Amino acid sequence: MKGIQYIIDEKEQKRAAIIDLGIYGHLWEDIHDILMVETRKSEPRVKWEDVKKRLHEKGLKHSKV
Repeated sequence: MKGIQYIIDEKEQKRAAIIDLGIYGHLWEDIHDILMVETRKSEPRVKWEDVKKRLHEKGLKHSKV
């Protein structure tokens, strides 16, 4: 694929990729977001109502959703 190079190991398995941001830069934010979600999968979840309560307790406003 144009604009993507792979780094392979001694067993010829793809281990990393180099992405040409000149071509795919518009996708980088989405890729980054996906990676952040993956790293936080195991973190405990917080209910939206609890988040709003904490914001209120700290005197911070929140937008209505």
